[in-house]
This record gives sequence, structure tokens and C-alpha cells, in this order.
Amino acid sequence: MKKRLLSFFLFVVSLSVSAQSTATLSAQTDPERVINRHIYGHFAEHLGRSIYGGFYVGEDNKKIPNTAGVRNDVIEALKRLKVPNLRWPGGCFADTYHWKDGIGPKKDRPTIVNTWWGGVTENNSFGTHDFLNMCELLGAEPYLAGNMASGTVQELIDWVQYVNFDGESPMSKLRRENGREKPWNVTYWGVGNEAWGCGGNMTAEYYANEYRKYATFMAGWSNDKNIFRIASGANSADYNWTEVLMKNIPHNMLEGVALHHYAVIDWNKKGPAKDFTEQHYFATMKSALFMQELVDKHTAIMDKYDPKKRVALVVDEWGGWYEVEPGTNPGFLYQQNTMRDAMIAGVTLNIFNNHSDRIRMANLAQTINVLQAVILTEEEKMILTPTYHVMEMYNVHQDAFYLPLTVKTTDYTLGKEKLPAISGSASKDKNGATHITLVNIDPKKGQDITVSIDGAKFKSVTGRVLASKNIQDHNTFDKPDNIKPVNFKGANLKGNTLTVKMPAGSVVALQLK
Repeated sequence: MKKRLLSFFLFVVSLSVSAQSTATLSAQTDPERVINRHIYGHFAEHLGRSIYGGFYVGEDNKKIPNTAGVRNDVIEALKRLKVPNLRWPGGCFADTYHWKDGIGPKKDRPTIVNTWWGGVTENNSFGTHDFLNMCELLGAEPYLAGNMASGTVQELIDWVQYVNFDGESPMSKLRRENGREKPWNVTYWGVGNEAWGCGGNMTAEYYANEYRKYATFMAGWSNDKNIFRIASGANSADYNWTEVLMKNIPHNMLEGVALHHYAVIDWNKKGPAKDFTEQHYFATMKSALFMQELVDKHTAIMDKYDPKKRVALVVDEWGGWYEVEPGTNPGFLYQQNTMRDAMIAGVTLNIFNNHSDRIRMANLAQTINVLQAVILTEEEKMILTPTYHVMEMYNVHQDAFYLPLTVKTTDYTLGKEKLPAISGSASKDKNGATHITLVNIDPKKGQDITVSIDGAKFKSVTGRVLASKNIQDHNTFDKPDNIKPVNFKGANLKGNTLTVKMPAGSVVALQLK
């Protein structure tokens, strides 16, 4: 009898293993505080199978349906994601890329050796026209990364003139000869990339002076848009880099300062992408959540020099970085995408949403077949990753009014270490619906969250959840729908109190009306 009672007790406990967290939602909007849609940007570098075999399969490909060589399934998937901007051609590749190699008849374009990523030779068949026309298909704004390290001021301003100038000039004439009458009017321009490393191993002081020179000549070529120049920013916690740029570059020459940070365990031993342990998982999430401290400290420096927050913080490279999949080219950075990546995406986007007064642009690294990709391809097959689904669930925040969501969370513990289990952000869209996104990073315990609502009375709540049995679970080409969002029944609204029962290791998106 005692054994049966004990067994029943343990069974009941196993059903109720959850933790209690609370949150307060202020439903009063600030008309000046909007979550900029460009926070949800993406990144497409000439790296591995990102461009060739990912986006681009060639105009003559009869096996894979395409438009001007760009995969139709990729176009449709990214449209559903509402990709606001796409960064190209790099990354490290940008500072070895000479844009004139990628224009004109494809048979006449010179080849280039990609010394950064695998030493492969490519034929430049995907160049400026191909990329900018693809952005038009996607409805995304292009973000061009200019070559500062191995290029010249003249080369970069020629590129600006080529894509933006509608009058008569040598570069606009060349553009028309290559088949494009009207300019694309590209707003977003990176002035070099990772100047502290692969972009030239510069000091902050030297780069700031070089930036001033380049930026001086970039403006004035667009008839209907102001150019948005983004300085090559800090490597993670290099706060001095941000200090020097904000101090030494006149703010009328600077629209954005970049920041790069990857969720990585150890740069010398990154751990596997899918067959990882809980220790690997915990360390990765600790690195991902470090983004909060980075944003706080870089923002504080920027506030000192720019209290009105005119200059944007642009986190144009972020995501998880692991060892490549066994048997693949180590220079191609191809890795699987699991529920761990969904956790990274959810907590990072919540941080960006909650700092949308300063962060007004960001780019997940990268879109297809590289690092924390939203899409993986294999010949004619294509799968959407858990990260894709999180980005899709969160796109309700794009250009919505920010709402303060204060979370008091329990901890996710492993040994003597602990991390906050719950992350969240909220917004109100232009149709009046309120959206709350929540992440529970604890892979073992569910969370019961009580949200006190201040400033509104809602009548209904609906939602979706992304979850799986194991944090290592992922989609494959044989099982492409193994993980996808489903309707969420764990939210209950009673008066001004919302209760949410979140599964372990899950992302939940709620809509209140």
C-alpha cells in the first residue's frame, strides 16, 4: 500500500513540475516608441552555400523553379517572414569584394577566390543587379556592405552613384547600359565590416578617421531617400571601440553604429550543433543572454555622446555558432538548427524589442545554409528551421508600438549556475491588437506565468507555441515539419490578469484583443 501511495505521489509531482513567474504589462503606448521592423533583418554573405545553392541556383536551372535564378520557394518563404532588410555581400567577404566584377554580361565577369570561406572560386554570376532585383522580389530593403579594407573611396562612391543616381553620370550611364534604367535607391550602407579584425585589423582611432573620409563622399547621390551610413562597430564587449567612434565621428556623418555578438561556448571548441549536452546548452544560452549586458553598456556609451538617440545601434551580426556538421566543408559554416536556436532567437529578439529606443536595426546571421539559418536547402529540397518559425511568430512586432513588459522570473539552474528562465516583450499593432512574446529557456521545467495588465481591459487571448520534447530536436529533409508552431491553449484571461502555462523549452506568441 505504501509503495502504491508513493508511486501515486511521484506521478502527481511529475505532472506538476513547473515554476512560478510573474510579469506586469503596461498597456499604455508611447507614440514615439516604435519597434522598428528593421530589427528583424537578415544577412546573406558569399559564404558556403548561402548564395550559390541557397538563394541562387542560376537562370538555366530546370530542376528547381526560379525567378532570374533565385529559388521561388525561398522567395515565398522569406515573404512570409516579412524580411525588412537583407545585408550583402558580407561579412568578411565584403572587404575583398569589388562590385564592378559582378555587373555586365555574366560570361564576361571575372572569377574571384573566396579566401575567407573555403578558398573556393566563384564566377561572380550573382552580383549587384541580381541582389538588388532579388530584394525587390522579396519586398526587402537592401543593406550593402562597402569594401573599405581592400577598396578605395572612389570605388565605394561609384557604387553609391551606380545604384542611387537618376541623373546623367558615368556610373548611371553604366547602369543603364547593363539594363537598369531607374536606380534602386539603396538607403542602408555599411562602411567596412569588422574593421577591428578581418576588415583590416585597424585600431578604433584609425578606423574612425577612415570612416570620416569615406562617409564624406557617400551622400548626395539619392534623389528621394537619405543615405543611412553604418560604421563598423564593436566586437562584442569592446566598449572602447564604441567610445572612440561616438567621440571622434561627427554625428551628422553617422546614422548607425554596428555591434557583432555570437552565442558561442568557446571559439576554440564550439560544441556540436545538434548532439549537444545540457552543459553545452546552458553555456550557449549564457552567451546569448550576455546580449542584454552588451546592449546596456554600449547604449550607455552612446547615450553619453548622443542623449537624443539619433544614432542607431545596429546589431548586424548575431546568432548561434557551433562546429560544422560532420563531413561538410569547415569553411562553409553549415550547421543544423534545433530548438536551442529557437531559444536564442526568442530571447535575443525580446532584448532588441525592449531596447528599441536605441536598437533600430539588426541582422540574423545568416539566412540560408550558414550558421543560425532560417532556411536549409539540399538540391531541390528546402526546410524551414525552428529559428524561421520564431522569426515568423515575432514579426507581429514589426513597426508596432512598444509596450513595457516587466518580468520577474524564476531561474533555470544547472549545478551552481543559474540563468533567468523567462524572457518577454510586448507591443501594440496599428490595428489595436496587443502582442506578447514569451520564452522559457528551461528545458526541464514548465512555467506558470501570471501577467498583471495595467491600462487596458482585454476580452480575448489567442496564441501559438513552438515546442518539442527535446531541446536537441530539429527539422530534417525527411521530416521537414517535425517542429512548427501550433495553437496554444495554455493562456487564460480573467479580468486584468493573464495566466500562461508555458511548456519547458518553448516560445509562445499571444494576441490580446
